[in-house]
Amino acid sequence: MLKCLSNERDINRTLVLRLKKQEKQRELLIPLKKAINGGECRKQERERGRKMLFQVGGQGTRPTFFEMAAAQQLPASLRAALTYSLGVLALRRPILHKVLDYEDEFFALLNLVLEIHSLRTTDASFSESLYGLRRRSVRAKLKKDIQSDSAHRTYHSGLEKRQRVLSVIFLVVLPYVKSKLHSIYNKEREAALQASLWGPLDEGFSGADYLDGGGSFVPPDDSHAEVSSRSRFLRKTKKIIGACYPWIHAGHEGLIFAYQMLYLLDATGFYSIGLHVLGIQICRATGQELMDASSRISRIRSLERERLRGPPWLKKLLGGLLSGTYAVLDYAQTGLIAAVFIFKMMEWWYQSAEERISAPTIYPPPPPPPAPKVAKEGIPLPPDRTICPLCSQKRANPSVLTISGFVFCYACIFKYVSQYKRCPVTLIPAVLEDIRRLFHDM
Repeated sequence: MLKCLSNERDINRTLVLRLKKQEKQRELLIPLKKAINGGECRKQERERGRKMLFQVGGQGTRPTFFEMAAAQQLPASLRAALTYSLGVLALRRPILHKVLDYEDEFFALLNLVLEIHSLRTTDASFSESLYGLRRRSVRAKLKKDIQSDSAHRTYHSGLEKRQRVLSVIFLVVLPYVKSKLHSIYNKEREAALQASLWGPLDEGFSGADYLDGGGSFVPPDDSHAEVSSRSRFLRKTKKIIGACYPWIHAGHEGLIFAYQMLYLLDATGFYSIGLHVLGIQICRATGQELMDASSRISRIRSLERERLRGPPWLKKLLGGLLSGTYAVLDYAQTGLIAAVFIFKMMEWWYQSAEERISAPTIYPPPPPPPAPKVAKEGIPLPPDRTICPLCSQKRANPSVLTISGFVFCYACIFKYVSQYKRCPVTLIPAVLEDIRRLFHDM
């Protein structure tokens, strides 16, 4: 019995010692685990901060803020370059002035062709396709996962036909309307400024009676009344646009700024309100998507060639026209930018060459003309230049006689010229109009 009790005591002691050792080991491991967990948390915070702040490198298919900003600014920069190029060419080809007169319509038509072709072939706008970006439709669905709560999952697919049409409206039609409203606002502002400075302009006999050949008043007919009512309606419409446009422009720019800030801070996946309304997000195109797009384009074009009907020569002619159209559209994006770049480079080259050729030769200044000679019978000049040759006193109220350049007292030279009609030193004929008074700081 005593042996059994001693064995049990030994076992209990060993168990207690083991438990104490395990507790000590756990106490030693706790600071190490905290340090490891703290380091991991700091790393996650750094990564989150890098991702949120400016998104310089970008992650996955989400484009950076700078890519989106560059894609958005490209059409405006390209339009400014084309306008400048056409303005330079119009100096030698006056027919191009007609294009500049309808600048908004010309660029809207050009942009319409480019955007329709780009959205049809690449599911992206003209500028977005140059940066390797694509538009994808966003549909939110419930994500069912056993390990987590129900949440939203984003699925991306190609653009629908309705989204392509609305994208063209947002990319072409709305900017065209805004440019027209901006031009109307500028004209109304200039008219208001002119009216505030010079008063309202006369409206003439618009909507009033006018005189016939016999001098009697004749009331305007129905055509003149219709024209006057139409002009009044247009004038009122322009005034309303001039009053409302600043608020519309401020609201639009404010929404653009808000969406860009939210996109920059990774708070939303939509870069603009237009994309949010259409339910479209901009993503980077993958290699598989580029291959699928090229195969889809070739398939569509082969189907269009198969639809050609008619005699062999007509089918051949239409096929050649289609091939030429496809080639122009394929190379329109890079070709347009390359043409503007080449034009600007050639302009710089010829301008620098003309400056070198037509640079004016700088000659040394000519020597001053010789002083007029003193006549033998004239009054000699005193050795001191501050003394009047006529009165031999210090000059008072100095005046120059322009025909000779000599300076006298005003009273002396006035009396002498009035009496003798000549210069007292050179004896050159002079009149009172040749006397000029001199004013200088003492």
